[in-house]
Amino acid sequence: WAAWRARVAADPQGDAFPALPPGPATPPPEPPDLADRVERSRVTGWALDDQLIEPGLIATAVPVRDAAGRARYALSAVSHTSRHTARGLAELVLPRLREEAELLEELPTAQAAYGEAELMADQGPDTADAKAELGPDFLQSLARGLTVLRALGPARGDGLPLTAVAAATGLPRATARRCLHTLELQGYAAHDGRLYRPLPRVLELGYARLSRLGFADIAEPHLRRLTGRVHQSASVTVLDGTDILYVARAATVRVMSVYITLGTRFPAYPTAMGRVLLAGLPKRDRARLLKAAPPKPLTRRTVTDPADLNRVIDRAAAEGYATADEELEEGLRSVAVPLKDAEGRVVAALNVAQHAGTAPLGETIDALLPVLRETAAAIETDLHTAARFNSVRMP
Repeated sequence: WAAWRARVAADPQGDAFPALPPGPATPPPEPPDLADRVERSRVTGWALDDQLIEPGLIATAVPVRDAAGRARYALSAVSHTSRHTARGLAELVLPRLREEAELLEELPTAQAAYGEAELMADQGPDTADAKAELGPDFLQSLARGLTVLRALGPARGDGLPLTAVAAATGLPRATARRCLHTLELQGYAAHDGRLYRPLPRVLELGYARLSRLGFADIAEPHLRRLTGRVHQSASVTVLDGTDILYVARAATVRVMSVYITLGTRFPAYPTAMGRVLLAGLPKRDRARLLKAAPPKPLTRRTVTDPADLNRVIDRAAAEGYATADEELEEGLRSVAVPLKDAEGRVVAALNVAQHAGTAPLGETIDALLPVLRETAAAIETDLHTAARFNSVRMP
């Protein structure tokens, strides 16, 4: 509760959450008594959260009990105040939540098993003793840096934390940290605040066989930085038939966010990224795709008239960006820019998506377009560098 009070005092109007609908969207000035809320939930068998975790976020929850009647899990449904009031959400979902909780209570309890992944890396010679062994011409700091770079090579997923790098190299944490910091400053590694990973510039060292980065590997560090700057989710998609296909994504850390995973598909025509990708096609190919999947109204604002849609796509080609304002889904707004290969062909699209809120679309464009273009330029630079040494695997 102390953290809750501090947050409300620092931002009483909820200005950090621009997607809130008009009206009293912030919580009351003082939270209700915690003990009273717990007791009420115990008696009624359910609980309601009206924007106490995050402005705009509402939730209804019920317990899932074990054979002894003890609450083992909580089952909840969440929404946004642009769609429901807290009480309205409870009336809508509470019967279904209770039904699902009863079904879950009939299932046997499963015990999760967790394993630990082993990190294996070629550490090379022990650099602590190498200088004495190899003579005064041996540059120990360079050897340590190369050892750290080798440890980053087999890193999977989002990269390695400092502790894993130190363990893989046998270096003290402070030494490993200095090596990683130097590699980051020189453009050979990226750091997202916790994990380190190699960047395409390592290919400039002349080791073309290290060029195993796929397109998503190149884009993801830049997406994370973009999300950190705008505090909204960022994604990259490619055109797959008449759909857009998500190939890289960095989601916002907020509780209330759009759930999209890699491999998610949406029709191209009502999305900002789809319009950017369609704008990069020859008009004959564009017309063929739009004819293959005639536009349908997904919301009351979806552009479906072929002539109007073509004008929207032509404008995206001319201006170098596209928007979609509540056309794919009510309350969802997106701004997208193209990603181009070294020959200038549009190969993917980059976007930031957020709740539409009450701000005009122009304000959203002014806030997002400069950082989107800056991020696109950085991704294209890495993409072009990687392509100089090897073909980049495209999704």
